[in-house]
Amino acid sequence: MKEGFRQSMAWLHTWSGLLVCWILLLVFYAGTASYYRNEITLWMQPELHGAAASQVSTEEAAKVAQKAMQERATGATRWFISLPGERNPATQLGWSKPSQPGEKKRGRRGNFHSEKADPATGEVLSKPRETRGGEFLYRLHFDLHYMSAIWGRWIVGFCAMFMFVSIISGIVTHKRIFKDLFTFRPKKGQRSWLDAHNVTAVLALPYHIMITYTGLVTLMFLYMPSGATAAYKGDQDTFFAEAFPGRSGDSKPAGVAAPLTPLAPLVRQAEQHWGGKVERISVNHPGDVNATISLTRAGGRDMSSKQPSMEFDGVTGKLLSTDGDAQPGAAATQGVMVGLHVAHFGGPLLRALFFLSGLAGCAMVATGALLWAVKTRQKQAKALAAGKRASFGLRLVEALNIGAIAGIPIAFGAYFWANRLLPVAMEDRPKEEIACFFGAWALAAIIAQLRPSRAMWRMQLAVGAFLLASLPVLNVFTTHSHLGVTLFLGRGPVAVAAFDLVVLALGLGLAYAAFKLKPLPVKAAKTTPAAKPATTMEAA
Repeated sequence: MKEGFRQSMAWLHTWSGLLVCWILLLVFYAGTASYYRNEITLWMQPELHGAAASQVSTEEAAKVAQKAMQERATGATRWFISLPGERNPATQLGWSKPSQPGEKKRGRRGNFHSEKADPATGEVLSKPRETRGGEFLYRLHFDLHYMSAIWGRWIVGFCAMFMFVSIISGIVTHKRIFKDLFTFRPKKGQRSWLDAHNVTAVLALPYHIMITYTGLVTLMFLYMPSGATAAYKGDQDTFFAEAFPGRSGDSKPAGVAAPLTPLAPLVRQAEQHWGGKVERISVNHPGDVNATISLTRAGGRDMSSKQPSMEFDGVTGKLLSTDGDAQPGAAATQGVMVGLHVAHFGGPLLRALFFLSGLAGCAMVATGALLWAVKTRQKQAKALAAGKRASFGLRLVEALNIGAIAGIPIAFGAYFWANRLLPVAMEDRPKEEIACFFGAWALAAIIAQLRPSRAMWRMQLAVGAFLLASLPVLNVFTTHSHLGVTLFLGRGPVAVAAFDLVVLALGLGLAYAAFKLKPLPVKAAKTTPAAKPATTMEAA
């Protein structure tokens, strides 16, 4: 600390951010998209767009779902019903049957069957194309892919801790943090990138701190298991049962037939008790005298991710127990931390604010990485003007910047294009869509390593712009719910129109960035030797 505390924090801020910034970019890109994972999944399953027009109450949907299950799930040991909501247009029906003699056993749930039904009629919707949709992006931002989920979470947690250190050290080292929020000087090289980094960091600073800290808290039992392990002698089941008490165990079937009580009155009772909608219904041993029915409240009433539930007798409809109305302090706190991170409590406007803050986080990480490259290139300006090559570290960082900042949008575009162009009946279709995502990203990253130049920036930004901005046009030829129908005629899901408009705006933003990176004039390159080898976005 010979340079002083503030200067030491500047060093810590720089390196704690740079070393993990490319993984953080992937996490931020995917995490920001995850705020609309339901809408993304709906867009990627155009066969369900017609169901989004059905508007029925949860009581009516439960009544229709019960009738459909009684017709199709004869002999099932459990029913699972997900009722339609603001962001889920169809009713999801699922049931499990015991394995038949001679049939391979498939675990405790037996043979599981699932289908989507129209909430108004109960009719099976045309089987939607198989896709991971927004769920892939949600899992990607904390599980990564092509590796064990545990390893992925450890890597993401390690990077999140580095980011938290970078944020705190950045606050300490930045003396004019709020004054510089209102300062932006374009076309000033390093100064412009520093201003952009400051603005995007400070503008959404509360969000950046919250999302990083709560991201660590959501997986705290993975990162810090020592306390519970020591106190409970390694018995994690007992720890979780006491820390997060739930309902009693499932009842056993009596083998005596009895009709199942109607679900609609139970839904009405639960919604009156909670003052909120029911989202999930599960029935144990339907048609048996020991049947039980569990109802879970939909999110959105409070910030906690833990939603209360009610359990009823499946024959008489008598309330057996309630869970989650009053949670222990520790469990409630942990639920709020997780809820803040995933933002399920947010309405459309708040979710949009979270999305914009996530985009600001992407810009913060990207401008920080670019700023390091610009500063380092200026330090090597004399050597570069003399004809020497850039250092290995500078060239590597510049190539990684292109592959991450411009390459990941290409991967997103390829993922959405694959959803529309791959054959609907293709085997392992979700895996092929994901392979297109990583294949496009890998190709962009490898090409960037070959020649990390200004022209490479323009090319990759232009490719990403085309893939995203042309998605609404692709929809015209591949679906019946394109912008011409959803926006101009007012028919079809609003979420589908919103997705098309957002990717169009993002694509146009990338196109503008590519346009601003027009080639440097030849005269300027001769009179300014340091600018001749510019491969970063310094002059933008």
